[in-house]
Amino acid sequence: MARPEHIYTSYDITDKDVLYEDNHLIAVNKRAGDIVQVDDTGDEPLDEKVKKYIAKKYNKPNGAFLGVVHRLDRPVSGVILFAKTSKALDRINKMFKSRDMHKTYYAVVRNRPQPETGNLVHWLVKNPQKNVTKAHNHEVNGSLRSELNYKLVAELNGYYLIEVDPITGRPHQIRVQLSTLGCPIVGDNKYGYPRGSLRKSICLHARRLQFLHPVKNEPIVIVAPLPKDGFWEKFEGLVK
Repeated sequence: MARPEHIYTSYDITDKDVLYEDNHLIAVNKRAGDIVQVDDTGDEPLDEKVKKYIAKKYNKPNGAFLGVVHRLDRPVSGVILFAKTSKALDRINKMFKSRDMHKTYYAVVRNRPQPETGNLVHWLVKNPQKNVTKAHNHEVNGSLRSELNYKLVAELNGYYLIEVDPITGRPHQIRVQLSTLGCPIVGDNKYGYPRGSLRKSICLHARRLQFLHPVKNEPIVIVAPLPKDGFWEKFEGLVK
C-alpha cells in the first residue's frame, strides 16, 4: 500500500502572523511545516514569504532586505526572528553566538520525564545525508557539546508538557536530547515516537525569545501563542 502524502498547505504571511516588528527586526509565529530557507522540496520558504509581506506593506517594488539569524526545524512551530537591516543582522548574529539570546520551548511527550526537572549534556553528531542527529554521553570525533535545562510544567490526559531552555543551539538538539531522556516528542518518529504526523508537525513549539534590542538596547520579550490545531489548545490554560 502506498504511503499517504504529507499534508502541507502554504499560507502567505499576514498581520496576524507578526509577533513583533520595528525598523530593525520582525518576528513571526512560524507554522509547523514551513521551511525557513529554500531547500530541495521546492516549497516556498518562510523568509521569502516575510520579504513579500514587508515589500507589500511598505510599498517596496524592488523588494525588501531580510536577514535570517536562526532557524527552526520544519515540523516545529513558534517564534522566529529576522533582521530587516544589515546592522541588526550583524548584531543579532553576534548575540546568538555569544548566547545572549534566551530561547524557551514547549514540548509535549507521552512519558513522564525522570527526573521532572534537570539539565542534559550530550555530544551530538549530525548525519547530513540522513538528516538525523545522534547523541553521545561523552565527546566523540566530530561531536558538538549540547546542553539544555528542562522542567515538567503540566500533565493532561496522559500527555506531559515540558518547558525547555536550550543553552546551546545545535541541529535537532531538543528532539534528540529529550528522546535520549526517554521522552520522544509527540509526532517525532525520527527520534523514537511510534508514529509521525501527516501535517509535517511535531509537538515542539518555540514559545519565547528574550534579548536586548541590538540597536535600541531595550529588553525585548516575544511570545508565540500556541498553534490552533485541535491539540495544542488543550494546554493553553495550563501555560498562561
